[in-house]
Amino acid sequence: MTDSQQFEAFMKSYQNMVFSTAVRLLGNQAEAEDVSQEVFLKAYERYDELKDSPTVGGWLKTVTRNLCLNHLSRYRARWRFFSEMRGENDDESTPEWAAPDTNEQQVAAGDHRQLLEAVLQKLPSAQRVPLVLYHFEDMSYEEIAAKLRVSLSKVKTDIHRAREALRKKLKLKMTGEEAWGGLHGAESPCPT
Repeated sequence: MTDSQQFEAFMKSYQNMVFSTAVRLLGNQAEAEDVSQEVFLKAYERYDELKDSPTVGGWLKTVTRNLCLNHLSRYRARWRFFSEMRGENDDESTPEWAAPDTNEQQVAAGDHRQLLEAVLQKLPSAQRVPLVLYHFEDMSYEEIAAKLRVSLSKVKTDIHRAREALRKKLKLKMTGEEAWGGLHGAESPCPT
């Protein structure tokens, strides 16, 4: 197998992880595709070092996360803060979701995951990024604050507001009660 074939196989085995990390952080598929390409260009430059490394997955995830954060910091002026959203009419753009069929739990779990991913992408970057770093990237509040160059209290506030926004957006509109659990308190909003 030639080096190009080996790299292609390498790329195929890690492309989903790199892309899903990027799209969660950026909330935009086209930007995530661009960052993913950039990650694999960096991996190609260091392929001789990486191909036999047992930590290549972690390296790719770190590079992806850093490139996404760099991308977001370039466009930070376009970030919308929670306080700017209060005047908007959220109800018109929020779709109503049918209750999952309890007899088909696996299908429902997949639907919940898709719903969570879709709602997560609609959060403003200032909320989505810290939430993703905390729940999906397993970073501590302190690490997130250092990475984003913001205060620890801002990180905690943004994560709290993101959880509240997720809870509100994921509320099923059947009986007016919250019918989909798993987003209370410190629990992870991501089914594992």
